[in-house]
Amino acid sequence: MATIMVVDDVKSEVFLLSSLLRQRGYDCIEAYDGEGALWLAKKKKPDLILMDVVMGEHDGFKACRYLKKDPETKDIPVVFVTSKDDDNARFWAAKIGAADYLAKPINIEKLHETVKRFVG
Repeated sequence: MATIMVVDDVKSEVFLLSSLLRQRGYDCIEAYDGEGALWLAKKKKPDLILMDVVMGEHDGFKACRYLKKDPETKDIPVVFVTSKDDDNARFWAAKIGAADYLAKPINIEKLHETVKRFVG
C-alpha cells in the first residue's frame, strides 16, 4: 500500500489524518514542520504528501517550493490540507506546484477521494 506523509505543526491534526488514512490501509509517516518534511521526504520517498500551509517559519508553501526544486522529491504530489482557505492561497498553492488543496475542517470522503486519485 502507498506511503503518505502527513505534515502539520498541530500534533492532533497529524494524528487525526494519519488515523483516518491507516484505517484505509495506508502507511503513514509524520512530520511536524516544513523542515522536517523536507528531510523525511528525501529519506522515505512517500507516494503523497498532505501538508498544512501555516506552520511557523518553514511554512507549507516554502516547503513545497523546496520539494518541487529538488530532483529527488519534485515528482511527489503535495496536497495542502489547511484552514487557510482563500482564493489567494489556492492561487499560490497551484503556482508553486501543489497537486490539490483541501480546506479544513476536512471532509473525510473528500480526503479519501483525493488520496485515492493520487495513490490508488
